[in-house]
Amino acid sequence: MPESGTGDDESTFTVFRDGFRTVLGKSFRRPVLIETNAHEGPVYARAEHALYFTTVPEPGPKNIAIMRLPLAGDTFPFTAGPLEVVRQPSNMANGMCLDRKGRLVICEQGTTTEHARIARMDLKTRQIESVADRWRGLPFNSPNDVVVKSDGTVWFTDPDYGAIQGFKPKPESGVFVYRHDPATGETAVVADSFNKPNGLAFSPDEGVLYVTDTGANQAPGTYFPNLPHHIRAFDVHNGRHLQGDRLFAVVSPGCPDGLKLDTKGRVYTSSATGVQVFSPDGDLLGEIAAPGVANFTFGGPKNDVLFILGDTKIWQAKLKAKGAARPTAGG
Repeated sequence: MPESGTGDDESTFTVFRDGFRTVLGKSFRRPVLIETNAHEGPVYARAEHALYFTTVPEPGPKNIAIMRLPLAGDTFPFTAGPLEVVRQPSNMANGMCLDRKGRLVICEQGTTTEHARIARMDLKTRQIESVADRWRGLPFNSPNDVVVKSDGTVWFTDPDYGAIQGFKPKPESGVFVYRHDPATGETAVVADSFNKPNGLAFSPDEGVLYVTDTGANQAPGTYFPNLPHHIRAFDVHNGRHLQGDRLFAVVSPGCPDGLKLDTKGRVYTSSATGVQVFSPDGDLLGEIAAPGVANFTFGGPKNDVLFILGDTKIWQAKLKAKGAARPTAGG
């Protein structure tokens, strides 16, 4: 039977297998960091001790901001500093990550008048440039999440949520997972077996790529349990191609959106009720309660704090586990 517990007055968790206690540790806590509009793309920049994220899309003429939240204190729990708007409008920014030089890589979903693209921003100068904006002459749909591999290649998902939500025209290409090589300028489709490819993350050794499918969410407020709400795993062949497509785990309730791994290869993903944690074999170990979570990221000086975005607030959860090291200079 699942066992529920509390880490402090703010914190709750559910243990499904004893291995989850190794994730939480004895100092687990999950207080609220700040009450604010925070939805997607969380990135912790270690050099700045700051958190970057994107806001909830506004109703009507849609608009999304990229925000920066400086953190005070070297030990947990951290204190939120003054919020700063980094970019607004942001061409409907969504998922983000850091590259090997500490630059912010951004999924820009685009609008009816501006193309979608993968962009890159220098955090010091705030200068932004395009990384990739087309595949074989066709515009992207709505790039959703992105990760940079240690060889500098940029891997990203491209569902069609922009058209579904009414801020993009009808798609011209499929809902794919892409690999872009900045060294050659080549953008290639690496997977086409998804209904709505969403979050993605590599295993610590980069031998496996995990990708979530949120097909059960066809439009805001909808949920079709007969459609995909799962995580798929692929073997990475020669650092470039994906092989061995297989089901890793089905997530319920809700859909898996954000995706991260820790140093032990455990897989973290969002659900309708919190952040679920799976063993490398796909067994559900437990869940950190965080209703309304869409995305999250590891951070803090020791990379052992999970920053969880819940649309109206950001939680900070102290774990024993540490996030898998990212191949960047800045985070």
